[in-house]
Parts: sequence; structure tokens; C-alpha cells
Amino acid sequence: MPAATGSPSRQIRQEARTGWLMALPASILILMFLIIPFVMGVGMSFTNQRLVSPNPAEWVGFQNFKDLLTIRTLTLDPLMDEATGEPLLDEDGELVYPRLREFTRKNPDFPRLDGLREFSSRKKGLQRKYVLASDVVFLKALRNTFLFVIVIAPVQGGLALLLALLLNKRIAGINFYRTIYFMPVVVSMVVVALLWRFIYDGQNGLLNTLLGYLTFGRFQPVDWIGNPDTAMGSVMAMSIWQAVGFHMVIWLAGLQSIPSILYEAASIDGAGPWQKFRYVTWPGLRNTAVFILLVITMQAFGLFIQVDVLTQGGPLDSTQSVVFQLVVRGSFKQDISGGSAISVVFFLVVLSISLIQRYLTREKD
Repeated sequence: MPAATGSPSRQIRQEARTGWLMALPASILILMFLIIPFVMGVGMSFTNQRLVSPNPAEWVGFQNFKDLLTIRTLTLDPLMDEATGEPLLDEDGELVYPRLREFTRKNPDFPRLDGLREFSSRKKGLQRKYVLASDVVFLKALRNTFLFVIVIAPVQGGLALLLALLLNKRIAGINFYRTIYFMPVVVSMVVVALLWRFIYDGQNGLLNTLLGYLTFGRFQPVDWIGNPDTAMGSVMAMSIWQAVGFHMVIWLAGLQSIPSILYEAASIDGAGPWQKFRYVTWPGLRNTAVFILLVITMQAFGLFIQVDVLTQGGPLDSTQSVVFQLVVRGSFKQDISGGSAISVVFFLVVLSISLIQRYLTREKD
């Protein structure tokens, strides 16, 4: 018998030492490019640091976060005709209200509204209610990002599941169709966005041309990414098309992991296609669904390249995203402190949503 080379505890220590040595390069990279920049970003969010400035950075506390997140409300009554006591109307028959600038520009009676701008407004009865913000562009970016996530997560996940169900067949040429649907995933998002810019072109774009043919020339061309009403929807459609194949493959792997004997037993019991999906397929895809939901959510929150290539945040800030604003302020505007504050807020938002998702999708006893 071979002689013992050492005590078990010594072997365990040697294995642990070897493991740490093998993990050391990756740990150093994570420390240098993830942990240290994150800590520096959090620190700079409490200063007035600029990218290039001869002045030293100063501590400003929570001022950057206040500038980002300050929101106030204001309710205005319409102007009244002094002679009749009736509300004044403009040429279009709409109620006339006092100018908003009278309340948001150095008005001593409304000091908390100084410097704020209109984010949104709506009429309730005769009154008009305003939502004012110190950073309207950031709030639009935050709203657009949440809207993007809310639409992309169910639509992209559901469409990917539908494709996976259709392609989970043993028929001739099925691998060809799987490859076709997966092809956009391996193409760079920049290339995809440039391609879709030509598709969305307001004059001779492929989409307008196709719709014109289908309607026998009755369809009027639309500037899909130049119109505030259609720009965000266009970005969503392109994003869904590009990434749906990736999630389709994940769904397909989950479908193929379900034992076929369960479907045979369901058929014997007289279950139809819908009952098989509801009681066999969907329960078997639970873990896959949780994974896909988390992946789509995290990818959707990182919306940047589509906006950068297609719209640059326009028109009228209708496609602004949080990550795009972060890059614009931190790099192009050289406002490192403002960009760092956005990154901290963004980190807290994504972390909170991830924890909520994890809690709601946890395994229950």
C-alpha cells in the first residue's frame, strides 16, 4: 500500500491554498474593474467632481441626488374675467392659466418651486395640476426605462416561449429554423441598430415601403424614429426582434428537459393540448421561467445601444434611458458627479427590483 502523503487536514489546506491561487487573477480583475470603480463612483456622487477641471472637488452631500429626484406638485386655477367673473378662454376655447414661470422663477411666495420645470400636467375640473421636477430629462429617462422593461419582459419572454413550442418538434429541417431565429443574437447590437435605421427611415425605409404595398399606396409614410409617438415603440420592436432568439433557446432547453413520459401519461388521461401545457409543460418550466424573467429584466434595464444609435435620446427626450443619461452626463458633459449619482440611483433601483423578483419567484414550501 502507498504511504500516506500527509494528514487529511494538511491536504485540505493545500487544496484551499491552490484554489485561492487559481482564483487570485480573477479576484484582482474584479477588484480593479468592478469593486474599486463602484466605491469611487459612490464617493464622487457626493461631490461636485468634473472630468476636466482645475478646481478641486468639493463635498456637496446629497445635493446631486436632490437635483435628480426633487419633485413638487402645483395646482393652478384658471384666470378669471374681472368683468364677468367667468374663466378666460383662448382662441381655441381652452381655459387660460397663469404662466408657470411666475411660480418657478424666484417667486418669494413659492421658494420650494424655484428652478423647477414642468414634467407633466393634467386638467381636473377647472384646475390644472402640474408635476414639477428639478431634472425633467432624468425623470423621463427613468420613466422610459421602466416602460421599456414592463413591455419587453412579458412580450419578449412570451414570444420566445411561443417560438420554442413551435420549434420543439422532431421534423425535417427544424434545425434550419432554429438557426434562422437565433441568427440576430450573434449579430452586434450596433449593426442591428444601423440596419433598423434603414428599415425605419421616414422616406424610403423598408417598413414604409412594405406597408405602402400592402395597402395599395394608401399608407402615408411615417418617420418611425423621428416621431415622439412612435420612437419608443420602434426601439422596443427592434430590441424584441434582436434578443428573442436567445431566450427561445433557453426555453427550448427547458422544454427538452421535461420527461416525455409525463406527456404520455397526460394523453392516456385524455388531456388536450392546453391541459398538457397548463399541467405538464408550464410547471416543468418554472425554473426556466424565473431565469428568463431575471435575464430579460436585467438586459432591459441596460437599454443604451439602441437609443445611442437610433435616436440619441430624441425626439423630445421620448427615448431617453437611464444608462444613456449616465453616459451622456459622465462622459460628454464631463459631469462625473452627476453621472455617478445617476449610477447609484440606478444601482439601487435594479437591486430592489431584483430582490423583489427573487422573493416573488422563490421556492415555497
